[in-house]
Amino acid sequence: MKVALVHDQLREFGGAERVLVSLKKIFPQADVYTTTFDLNSLGIHKELIKDWKVNVSWFGKIPILNKFYSPFRFLTPLIWESFDFSKYDLVISSSGSWMSKGIKTNKPTIHISYIHHPPRYLYGYETAVEWQKYFFIKIYGYIINHFLRIWDFTSSQRADYLIANSEETKKRIEKFYRRDSTVIYPPVNIPLKHPKGVQAQNIPRHPKGDYFLTVSRLARAKHIDILIKAANAAKFNLKIVGSGRDEERLKQIACPTVEFLGNLTDEELKKTYVNAKAFLFASKDEEFGISPVEAMGYGLPVIAFRSGGLPEYAINGKNGFLFDKLEESSLIDKVNELTSLASSKYLEMRKEARKTAERFSEEQFRKKILTFVNSKL
Repeated sequence: MKVALVHDQLREFGGAERVLVSLKKIFPQADVYTTTFDLNSLGIHKELIKDWKVNVSWFGKIPILNKFYSPFRFLTPLIWESFDFSKYDLVISSSGSWMSKGIKTNKPTIHISYIHHPPRYLYGYETAVEWQKYFFIKIYGYIINHFLRIWDFTSSQRADYLIANSEETKKRIEKFYRRDSTVIYPPVNIPLKHPKGVQAQNIPRHPKGDYFLTVSRLARAKHIDILIKAANAAKFNLKIVGSGRDEERLKQIACPTVEFLGNLTDEELKKTYVNAKAFLFASKDEEFGISPVEAMGYGLPVIAFRSGGLPEYAINGKNGFLFDKLEESSLIDKVNELTSLASSKYLEMRKEARKTAERFSEEQFRKKILTFVNSKL
């Protein structure tokens, strides 16, 4: 069977890219297609895909467009419709902001689209950049987005089958695309075995460290500033893993109890997870949230903003806590609630966190994807 994998863009590495890596493991001989590709911009994660043969669109081969790609999103329909997939039996698109689901295929080729989210900038959700505050960009964006919304709906009807990465995304697909979808949660890199013992039946009573942790792109919609302000006010230690366009601004508002670790290797990240007290997450309208589940895999309770797909697995008082207002005082209340837990209750919460994470292992993802594909062929 000839298989192609189509992904929005390969210029940064996040949850969507982890899904692509897992799909490539399932279909190792698959050809990969994308709009724009910069291996060096993937940082330490480039080792995962450096040996792939990546087919880049005509758009990605033009230096000026490849460098300043965001303002040229209006070319999205021309990009995806320029690819020819007639030689493939199966095409799986990994679709988010760049709408790779918009590729065209014809029978007998089967097209399955894994939807990470309908584009947030088209439907009023928070984005990494607050582009509406710039007058001319706002006017330009409203005009372009009007036509892209029309195309987004039209192109959403092209795939033979849709997979949603969460129940939240499934609801958005029904709302914006008027289509049904099957939920297959994304794969999360959790340890099967670890020298510190993070299995649910053998979690240490307390982690060694006395710090809270977050792992995220440093972008506006992630609301890392709420975490920092809470750490500043309550004087608790916070370690931040990740990088992004907001990094310098966030460093300027951080007190000494906040430490920026940048991007870590997988081994460094494991050690950081193992020695943390709990994981903090304040992202708004997150469709799933891979990093909170990854933290749960190490037995970390999660304190998260009650929004998007988080309540599908983060259960208040069981494997962590959910706060209801996107402000530091609401977060601090839950931090205090966790730190005041009795040792036995805290240990039980850590075990429940690990049990939750085991539902989202890479092996579970592999089984469900193969079952779904086989049922449609």
